[in-house]
Amino acid sequence: MHYKIMVLLTILFMISCQEKSIRIKPDLRPMTESVYAAATVQPKEVYQVYSGANGLIETVFIEEGQVVKKGQKLASIVHLNPQINTENARLNVQLAQENYEGSAAVLTGIMDEIEAAQLKLATDSLNFVRQKRLWDKNIGSKQEYDNRKLAYDLAINTLQSLHKKYQRTKTELATKVQLAKNQLKSTQVSKDDFIIRAKMDGIVYALFKESGEAISMQEPLATIGDKTDFVIEMEVDEMDIARLEIGQKILIHLDAYNGDIFEATLQKIYPQKEIKTQTFKVESVFTNPPKVLYPGLSGEANIIIAEAQNVLTIPLDYLVDNHQVKTETELVTVETGLKNMERVEIISGIDTSTFLLKPE
Repeated sequence: MHYKIMVLLTILFMISCQEKSIRIKPDLRPMTESVYAAATVQPKEVYQVYSGANGLIETVFIEEGQVVKKGQKLASIVHLNPQINTENARLNVQLAQENYEGSAAVLTGIMDEIEAAQLKLATDSLNFVRQKRLWDKNIGSKQEYDNRKLAYDLAINTLQSLHKKYQRTKTELATKVQLAKNQLKSTQVSKDDFIIRAKMDGIVYALFKESGEAISMQEPLATIGDKTDFVIEMEVDEMDIARLEIGQKILIHLDAYNGDIFEATLQKIYPQKEIKTQTFKVESVFTNPPKVLYPGLSGEANIIIAEAQNVLTIPLDYLVDNHQVKTETELVTVETGLKNMERVEIISGIDTSTFLLKPE
């Protein structure tokens, strides 16, 4: 019996000590609230290099990791059949111009028809006028008068039709000449289209083709981007995006720089949500960048939403239902403020003298 009493007292003492060990008081300390985001380093400007013509790569003058200057020659292209296409287009232009304005032009034939129709109209007009004068004097037959009038009317219609035909044909032939010239221009590819050049100063991050390979205008030759200017791309949960503002400070931890923290500034918020991940893309720039950066470096970012000095805080796991704390006698309702992954600010309800118990 005495042994059982000793065991019971020991258990009660241990419970008492445990309760005392988890009893704390709120304390004053700096407080920071932030939004977490996955971070990836990318060049500020990057583009894929495309050829201006289809063909075979004669020579590639660059390699991955090489620094290039704007306008520098990257590769040369051998065009497959430029001369045949250009010559065919030139013949089409010559034929179209000959039809439009040459000695055997289609318009010349129509003009000959117009001249013949004008002569016929003059003859038929003269015959009709003579016959009308006779008919007005009751000389001749009605049938002869009607025949002269019909011939005159037909001559007028024929001449009008030929004039319309001339204008229509002239427009069509002029259009064909212009189309043929456009086709010729499109086949006369500039020599510069066979030389691929860099559009910016940078570094070759990727090379997709080698000398001797075929390339089209839809296939990239390489990827070139900034060598020294980088941005940090981050994915922010849609629950936090409304709390972000341009200019907010960001603390960056990169896996390649274990233990180092780099500061950045929020620079851009993309308005389109990524449906698959339910996140928004944002960008920031380093205020104290590492000495060496590479595209694709990954890490974590904390976007600072708010900061305060000397505020009353408690551990987050001492908060009950987001608005109460457990004292030695009762549950007390509190007003909270800033919050992070470990602590929460207490604005009112308790003070530094209040003992708190950790909820079970």
